[in-house]
This record gives sequence, structure tokens and C-alpha cells, in this order.
Amino acid sequence: MPEEESSFRSCFQRDRDRIIHASAFRRLKHKTQVFVEHEGDSYRTRLTHSIEVAQVARTISGALGLNPELTEAVALAHDLGHTPFGHTGEDALHAIMQPYGGFDHNAQAIRIVTKLERHYAEFDGCNLSWETLEGIAKHNGPVEGELPWALAECNGAFDLELHTHASAEAQVAALSDDIAYNNHDLLDGLRADLFSDDEIQTLPIVGACYAEVDRAYPNLDPYRRRHEALRRVFGVMVSDVIDTSAALIAESGAHSVEDIRNLGRPVIQFSAQLWAQLQDIRAFLFTRMYRAPSVMEVRAEVSKIVEELFPIYLADPRQMPARWHSDIEAAEDETVLARIVSDYIAGMTDRFAIQDYVRLTGRPAPTGHSTPI
Repeated sequence: MPEEESSFRSCFQRDRDRIIHASAFRRLKHKTQVFVEHEGDSYRTRLTHSIEVAQVARTISGALGLNPELTEAVALAHDLGHTPFGHTGEDALHAIMQPYGGFDHNAQAIRIVTKLERHYAEFDGCNLSWETLEGIAKHNGPVEGELPWALAECNGAFDLELHTHASAEAQVAALSDDIAYNNHDLLDGLRADLFSDDEIQTLPIVGACYAEVDRAYPNLDPYRRRHEALRRVFGVMVSDVIDTSAALIAESGAHSVEDIRNLGRPVIQFSAQLWAQLQDIRAFLFTRMYRAPSVMEVRAEVSKIVEELFPIYLADPRQMPARWHSDIEAAEDETVLARIVSDYIAGMTDRFAIQDYVRLTGRPAPTGHSTPI
């Protein structure tokens, strides 16, 4: 809805600020990136990941002469819709929600900023600008085919032109996500002893960065050596995106954001060579980290938490906090009620989901903790 313009900040700065002040954003501090929240204080969470993505995105956006505030807003909001326990929790919730339209974390992020945040007197959500909503919805590219129900609902109200590409700012946010997790997942995997420095030195980009550090700083202690090498990996990816994208924007002949949207291809990209090298890094991380036996064991355990909480709340939704009761009472059918339960579970942090599981089932948490954390 229209709002009076601020005298000291742009609409995109206001969007960014409202995202930072959102309850859903704060809860990201106890939501899984790869490792479940209780597994260690030094691993990335969804919150620290989102901050890293925003930092990278703002840097790239500024270098390309784009709007850093819009880029930052999209980057900070891109993971708001994640469930507890990361993609594992999302997979479990999506399977449970199949009879009711499924679950998609990107669509849930849109639902959060348009409906579920309820702090303002005049509107539900955060009343973000159209450009920010568009960027959240399609930062990964045009959305085609059957839409997730939450996105379809939002698109019906705002017409986000889902068939086109997003702004260059939103495209920057998407690639910044790739840059951030490819880099920090290597560091977190090393910290978790899932693989060694010697092993990742066989990877493209990474090996050259370690060699550069060894030439510049012989006999550097292992921790500093690792950090220096991986910060160079970060720099290689960022520089490649800036150089490649600057050339693509110039070649496109685009003079407006509408030109970018209707170009038919993204203008923010890695070079072909670096993109191919990143596929090797991603394949390594998939095998050695995301599907490591110890990680898969925890994935199976935390899936049980989501799978068992959902039917409990669906059968007795008044177990949910009082502020949800008016929505429950207004639910017209089981599908609407199931979506309310889904909203509630998706908003949980790892630790709250574990605590609720113990409280409602009377059983120890499947994560191996006999008491709530």
C-alpha cells in the first residue's frame, strides 16, 4: 500500500531496515545452514549466511553501478522462508504438505513479508516495495510452470511478472548466495573434519589460492594459511562476477531495468571457465559434506521432528500460541488449517522445534540430546 516517503532514507533502505527488524530475520540465528544449531557455535547459521550474502551482494552491486540498497534488501530476505533444520526440514515439510499444496521456502519468504509479519498498524507483512518483492520471488530466474500456492497467492495481489528475469540487483543477490556458500561451506567442512586442507587443494581455484599463500607467507600457521587461502577464493569469485557481468551489461545494450527484465537471459553471471570450475567444487561439497554419513545421520533424525510435530498440531491446533488462535478459528477447511500449521512450524528455530518435540511427545529429542537445548 502507498506510504509517505521518508525524508532521510529511500524506499529500498526502508525495505532493508524492515527486513532486519522482522521476527523471521532474527530467528535465522538459530536455523541450520548445514550443521544443526546445537552442533557447534562456530558454524554458519542462516543468519550469518544471509549477512555474508548481503555483504558480497552490496560490494558487487556498487562495483557495477547498481542500487546497493535494493540488492542488500533482496539478499537479506532471500532465506527468510527456511524451516528449522535447513533443506532437510524443508524436504520433510514439503512431503507432509503434499495434500495441501506443498511447501517452498522461496514462496514462504514472500508469504512472510506480505502476510505473516504482523507488527505494523496499517498493514500485514512489511509493505515492501514491488521491486524487492519481485527480487525475492525470482532472484533465481523466471518462475514458470505451476506456482507454489504461496507465491501464486502473492502474485495474484501484486503481479510480479514472474515470466521475466528479475532486476540486475536481484540477480546479484542470487550469485552472491552461490559465492557465499561455496566459500563458507569449505571452511565449515574443514572445521568439522569432514575433509582436509590437502584434499581441497586438489580442487580448481582453491589449490591455486593455497599455492599463492604459501609463496607469500612460507611456514604460516595452518589456521591462518587456511583463512588466507579461502579469502582469496572469495576474491576470485567476486572479481569474476564483476568483470563478466560488466561486459554482459555493456553488450546487452540495456538502458533500463525493463530492458534487463525482458532480455531473455541473466546479465549477472560467472564466466564460463569459472562456472565450470565451481561445478567441481559443488560436486566435492555435495559428496563430502552435504551427503557425508555423519550429516545424513542427523538429517534423518531431525526429519522425525518435523514429521511428528505436524500431525500433533493439525489434530490440536490450539496447542499453538494464543496469537495464532484467531487464524485457526477463521480457517475454512483442513487445507487452510494445514497451511497455518505449516507457517508455524516453518517459523521455528532448530532449538524451539527440538524443545517442542520433547514437550509434546514426552520422548527424548532424536538428535541425541535427552534434554532440550
